[in-house]
Amino acid sequence: MFRIKRLDIFIVKQFGLLFIGTFFICQFVLMMQFLWRYVDELIGKGLSLEVMAQFFWYMGLMLMPQAFPLAILLSSLIAFGNLGESSELTAIKSAGISLLQSMRSLIVIVIIISGISFYFQEVIGPKSYISFRQLLISMQQKSPEVEIPEGIFYDGISGSNIYVQKKDMNTGMLYGIMIYRMNGGYEDAAVILADSGRMQTTEEKKHLLLTLYSGEWFENMRQQDVAGSANIPYRRETFSNKRIVLDFDGGFNMAEADWITSDARSKGMGRILHDLDSIREFNDSVGHQFFKEAQQVAFRIPAIEKKDSLKAVAEVNKGDINFDTIYTNLSPEAKQRVMTIAVNDAKVAISDLQFKADYSKALNHNDRMHMIEAINKVTLSLSCLIFFFIGAPLGAIIRKGGLGVPVIISVLVFIIYYILENTGMRMARDDIWTVWFGKLLGTCVLTPVATFFTYKANNDSVVFNIDLYKQIFLNVLGLRGKRHISSKEVIIEDPIYQADLYHLLRIDKEIEQYHSEHQLLRLPNPIKVFFHPGDDQTIRRINDELEEVIEDLSNTRDRSILSYLNRYPLVATHAHTRPFRQKWLNIITGLVLPVGLFFYLRMCRFRLRLRKDLTTISQTNQLMAQRIVELYPSTPTTLEELQKMPFIIELINNNKV
Repeated sequence: MFRIKRLDIFIVKQFGLLFIGTFFICQFVLMMQFLWRYVDELIGKGLSLEVMAQFFWYMGLMLMPQAFPLAILLSSLIAFGNLGESSELTAIKSAGISLLQSMRSLIVIVIIISGISFYFQEVIGPKSYISFRQLLISMQQKSPEVEIPEGIFYDGISGSNIYVQKKDMNTGMLYGIMIYRMNGGYEDAAVILADSGRMQTTEEKKHLLLTLYSGEWFENMRQQDVAGSANIPYRRETFSNKRIVLDFDGGFNMAEADWITSDARSKGMGRILHDLDSIREFNDSVGHQFFKEAQQVAFRIPAIEKKDSLKAVAEVNKGDINFDTIYTNLSPEAKQRVMTIAVNDAKVAISDLQFKADYSKALNHNDRMHMIEAINKVTLSLSCLIFFFIGAPLGAIIRKGGLGVPVIISVLVFIIYYILENTGMRMARDDIWTVWFGKLLGTCVLTPVATFFTYKANNDSVVFNIDLYKQIFLNVLGLRGKRHISSKEVIIEDPIYQADLYHLLRIDKEIEQYHSEHQLLRLPNPIKVFFHPGDDQTIRRINDELEEVIEDLSNTRDRSILSYLNRYPLVATHAHTRPFRQKWLNIITGLVLPVGLFFYLRMCRFRLRLRKDLTTISQTNQLMAQRIVELYPSTPTTLEELQKMPFIIELINNNKV
């Protein structure tokens, strides 16, 4: 039974406040990004505050489902990042509460938010889209305020093109005016020239009053032309002062919205699924009709039957009808007429096929858009859950709160999701990909990512450990560091120099024997490298024994010994025999030729480096033996003599040497 605990209330408070804040931020960003698409068409329209308020209101309702996933991602990242940064998440886990258990209250809340998102898309979104599109079209069709630019023709006034050479912004006078009026068509166009003038809007904003000074009026009077007459009436007028009234609708009128309701974005899920059946049935009927028309056109016989077409083809195949012979016997005029008819028929057929192709493409596009919108209602709601299971585990792993790292990660994740979602939608819309593949691309890619991050965070696995990835990179390239052994301030137990010397002399003997048995300068057999298991146990044993000696001698106070210890190389115990420890990984690497060649050459390099390392170890062992003998002159210098010492015999019997 689900019980609300204080921990659930605490985490909900941490998440809730952040979600509210980030939601409004994301909503604002999405609205500004959406607004830039129409700012050029809406600017300078003289719209009232009431109209602009409706525009932003409907826009906000439409974009709310898109703001939910981004707000959940950012708020969950910050919330669990703050808990990890303040060690509160560590305290929760130390109490025996796993990450998933601490997230259970937020999972319920995110599921509720997903349901709200689906409700918005199902009920509020379609109504908001209809109102928004109706308002947007009305705003776009509204006549702009008359702001005539200098030096170019202005066609913002219906039926007229106005050219102004210069404007006086202080007095409002226009100079060098040229007006083309085309109320009766281009053949009845009137041309008006004036030295200067002034333009004013009437009080009801239905007309423009244009006062012109010192000009001429040229006009063809085609409407008064007598039928069949070659002369066209023409009028020319010279004036010193003339007033012209131009039609200008400066008011705001709401456009019709009947056609918007057929758009898939203006429908809920139930209506989309219902209309899809009707759309597909209509598309099939159109396709069958086009097919029947194609059959009829094939032999230019109206309503030709299948048996008749087969009979005609059979006669042609038997040679009873020879079209080439018929064409050859025609006169030159008849041949020209036949070719003209054939070319015209081909052009008509091409035009008809192009029209039918465009019409079929439009019908198919309508079908795909309905499917895309239906799938989008589900995927956009599921993205709330997906983004939560990405954001919360990432916040627990990174353990960075605030608006720094979480914002960067959120933006990167959302950009990846947006690219996948937008690319899939465009490919599905253009019929390049199937609708299901295109619309589910982003969801199918991010769902495994969310599962992976949740699993890693719940098991406290290391995902973003830079040192780990750095070490893997160095291992792949065959790079390594150096020893850094310094003197210790507090030494509890001094080294056993005689025992360490015994180990060093024995290591020298094993290295000498190893050189005689293994030819490191010889190229290894690729089959054995990639397809046969095995490891170099001798090198591993030498390295383990050497590391024990180094660990014991690191407790010394002698600076010379410490200096010699830093000369010992860090030995790779298996890289000279095979690329990886896993047998299956070696097999795959060997089968992929370019990768296998790289790792084979890398292994050869390791063999050369191992040979150099063994030589360095032997030389350093000699220096170390000389220094130990200098510190303890009575110490034997051979391996046989050291084995006879009582305490060495005791250590050997106790398996400590």
